[in-house]
Amino acid sequence: MADPLADAVIRFQELSTYKATVRSMAADGERQVIRYFFRKPGWVRMEFAEPHRGVVLIYDPEARRIRLWPFGLNHALVLPLAPDNPLMRSPRGHRVDRSDVGALLDTLVALRARGNVVALGAADVSGHPAVGIEIVGAASISVAGVHRFQVWLAHDSLFPLRVKSFDAENKLMETVDLTDVAIGIRFSENFFTP
Repeated sequence: MADPLADAVIRFQELSTYKATVRSMAADGERQVIRYFFRKPGWVRMEFAEPHRGVVLIYDPEARRIRLWPFGLNHALVLPLAPDNPLMRSPRGHRVDRSDVGALLDTLVALRARGNVVALGAADVSGHPAVGIEIVGAASISVAGVHRFQVWLAHDSLFPLRVKSFDAENKLMETVDLTDVAIGIRFSENFFTP
């Protein structure tokens, strides 16, 4: 595998749907667990398990709007919000409309263009064979506030399984694990428009 990042970008361009359980742990101990669903051209559905159990949000890329069910889909209350609404950003600035694996890969490619890549070698990530790479910005270069990424891509699909981000002082900012990954799944007709 000459360039796993370039190959991962090609594989992402070829897929139409995926789902995963996203577990993130910030350096300050903040933890999130989200069931994440994606369909091109940018539909996103997030079902929160931690810390806001039961919250569901869906991003519609055509309308560029988020619909938020703060008490779950079985409740009538639905809040329409813009993707840049401060309530919809994570403490680290993540936005729903830029939360998919394609956006991550774009960030990795942008940092690589202003830095370099080092192979971390083969690893086992949550029981899956993976290949690791480290992308480091030159000097004090950062992209989206990140100076260095360590990424482990599934050996078979090159789908990201674990991502660690570090700031310019080399402090760990966040670790994100993607488990229960399924690519190319079929969603029901109204899955993103309940």
